[in-house]
Amino acid sequence: MSEKESNKEIETIETPVSESSNQTETAKNTTAKIPKNKAINEKEISVIDTKNTIPIEEKEMEIKDDEKSKNDEKSSGIDYSKLSELELISELKTIIDSKPVNEIKEVVEIIKNEFNSKFQDELEKNKESFLTAGGNIIDFYFTTPEKKEFDTSYYYYKNKRSNYYKNLQKDQKANLIKREEIIEELKSLFNAKENTSTIYNRFRDIQERWFEAGTIPRDKYNTVWNNYHHHVENFYEILHLDREFRDRNFKQNLEHKLRLIGRAEELTKEENSNKAFRELQMLHKMWKEEIGPVAKEFSDEIWDKFSAATKIIHDKRNQHLQELEAEAEKNVGFKIEIIKNINSLTETAKNKGHQTWQNTIKKVQELRDQFFEGGNVPRSKNKEIWNSFKEATRNFNKEKNAFYKSHKKLQFDNLAKKRELIKVAQDNKDGDDFETLTPLMKKIQTDWKKIGHVPRKDSDKIWKEFKAVCNHYFDRLHSQRDQASKEEYANFESKKAFLDSMESLPLQGDYNKDIVIITDKIKEWKELGRVPFNKKNIENDFKKKLDYLFEKLNVDEKQIELIKFENKLNSFVSEEDNRKLKNEEFFISKKIGEIKNEIRQLENNLLFFKHVKDDNPMVKDVHKNISKQKQQLDTWVEKLKKVRVIRKEKS
Repeated sequence: MSEKESNKEIETIETPVSESSNQTETAKNTTAKIPKNKAINEKEISVIDTKNTIPIEEKEMEIKDDEKSKNDEKSSGIDYSKLSELELISELKTIIDSKPVNEIKEVVEIIKNEFNSKFQDELEKNKESFLTAGGNIIDFYFTTPEKKEFDTSYYYYKNKRSNYYKNLQKDQKANLIKREEIIEELKSLFNAKENTSTIYNRFRDIQERWFEAGTIPRDKYNTVWNNYHHHVENFYEILHLDREFRDRNFKQNLEHKLRLIGRAEELTKEENSNKAFRELQMLHKMWKEEIGPVAKEFSDEIWDKFSAATKIIHDKRNQHLQELEAEAEKNVGFKIEIIKNINSLTETAKNKGHQTWQNTIKKVQELRDQFFEGGNVPRSKNKEIWNSFKEATRNFNKEKNAFYKSHKKLQFDNLAKKRELIKVAQDNKDGDDFETLTPLMKKIQTDWKKIGHVPRKDSDKIWKEFKAVCNHYFDRLHSQRDQASKEEYANFESKKAFLDSMESLPLQGDYNKDIVIITDKIKEWKELGRVPFNKKNIENDFKKKLDYLFEKLNVDEKQIELIKFENKLNSFVSEEDNRKLKNEEFFISKKIGEIKNEIRQLENNLLFFKHVKDDNPMVKDVHKNISKQKQQLDTWVEKLKKVRVIRKEKS
């Protein structure tokens, strides 16, 4: 017997044959009582065919409660695609140990497919790395401890299932022998010498043992049952010899069958059509196998009542199934649309950033939830839709993993860049050239902000390290500035007092001596140092004082300008000031070129007035402008000489 055949534990219930069609009916126990709440085993029943009046072959299907029947992917209430390999192994072991082995085939296969899918992804990645490293495909082998553990558990399940069906087949063969022995014992009653009462008691004992004998091989069922049924009918022929005994038996059977009819009529009002159908199957089994015939005058009447109740229940169930089928058809379109949306989101998220993928992950999860909550689909389309859904989610996960794999590489690159910035900051955090280092440290901070994310496990650590280095430098800078600020305020007070002292500065009227006095005062002022930024106006006060003194000396503007310029140049002492000297030379050279161009342009303009008298106002204005430009040119040329002399001295 094949595994598929042995897995069918249903014994076919033939639709009861109209009692008027047989002169004698079969019965099991004329005194049997009908248990009102007898448990119903679905595996002992099959479809009722109220139109046939001959035994029907057992169908290649099990009758199930449609409200409990779920799609394959929801057969256990768990979305196995979300579980890790270790979680799938744990779930497989739990199911094997906690449920009958003949009831878990579907869910075990789902778990196996999900595990193999995850393992296949790992295998492909390792194969790619192996080949990239120069390996030969012939030498490639890959497995994991999880794979070995899963295969061991799955082998245990297959072995347990195989043993179950071997034992089932063995038990069915033993039950077949037992039933054949019972039939032989039934045949022996025909030659018994005991009285009728004793023979009937033996017959009842045979019936009880018959119905307790268990299932037999499927291909032997009809033959053995018909054989038994035939000899039961023969026994009732013998029973007819005792009319009084027969009538009492008919009466008891009638009472039992009326009770079955009453229960069947109650079931026509049951809202749960599947529950009513299952119990009706049991009632038919009892009618057929457990209760004997009734008197001929009642036979058609009770059968018609029982058949009428059967038809109502059967029609209600068919209507319910049609409604479920229609609803399932609606769910097909709904689930196909979800699959399309998942594929569309996957395509849209390609080549996008982290935030887009995070939003897409949330949307896909919502679609997955809707898919699982979307109800059943027809069995004929269930596998196709489930495979399409798995393919869509697998493709999404593949693209998501590929993105975050590259994203992870980018994060490690960012980590290297930030560590390089930390190194630069570390090298300069104790430097004293604050004017040079402060812009550098600020640039480092700006560059840090422009660099993207780093791996989460390194994020806090590297940020704290960078923050500590920056804080160290800027704490030193602020401390230095605080000290410099105190000094600058002290300088301000000194310059204020110095400026007051210049009010009574004695000039001797000798140009050469007075120039020396003023020049010395300028040097003293410079040596007093910087003042706070908000006190810079004191410099303007000093310049005004110098202008006043130079006016008293009756010195021309050019000399005053050169004196001031020379003092300015002499104040450049640091490397930064050397750079200022260079910039100053460049500026003056450029200025000289501009003035020369201006003079050349003015002289060209005079050519337009060669026939005009020199006392013409416009001509006089041009000559005046040329003279002014030449004076400025002389001043700038002198400044350039002084800059070059000082630069040469400093070099």
